[in-house]
Amino acid sequence: MSNKKALLFINGVPPINLPEFDDYELIACSDGAFHYLKQKNFPVGKLDFISGDFDSHTGNDDEIYEEKFIYTPDQEKTDFEKSLEIIREKGLKKVHIYGGSGGEMDHFLGNLTVAFHFKDDLEITFFDEYSTYFFSPKKLVLENVKGKMISLYPFPIAESVVTKGLNWPLNKEKLEITSRIGTRNFAVEDQVSIEFQEGDLVVFVEK
Repeated sequence: MSNKKALLFINGVPPINLPEFDDYELIACSDGAFHYLKQKNFPVGKLDFISGDFDSHTGNDDEIYEEKFIYTPDQEKTDFEKSLEIIREKGLKKVHIYGGSGGEMDHFLGNLTVAFHFKDDLEITFFDEYSTYFFSPKKLVLENVKGKMISLYPFPIAESVVTKGLNWPLNKEKLEITSRIGTRNFAVEDQVSIEFQEGDLVVFVEK
């Protein structure tokens, strides 16, 4: 599987500043995100595909991009999930997501659940105006993070969590969504290491 990156815009709160897109092998969006990309004067001709059921898709000039539309009407899946399936089928490994958070919180939580189901196949990183966040591998090293807020969120449990470089270190401790989580910590070293034995952990790194 290729290490080349995909850039995917979905229909959460639009990014204030659009990312540079020259480093991406593939650029795509859900049908809802297509609207805000046009409003932000994103060069939509560079999109490789626009995926969804097009229930939020309108516009008189849309026929210009008709060959880029991939109609995915399955109501059992979200547009985000459908887009990730297409990216996976195209053989890309890393996916950067914009528009995954903000606004309606059920939408944000749903996006985390979708990412959870793809975490073994794709390296998914979300970007918003506050942080980057992702499902952590069992061993993770963060560089150049001194002074940044680092949050650890079990999904739903992470066992034997060990951290180094955080203000409140963890030493083989259990995090669980219904009892103890690890949010609002911060880095006291440039390098932070995070390890855990079992379960899943979402890591948020302040921008």
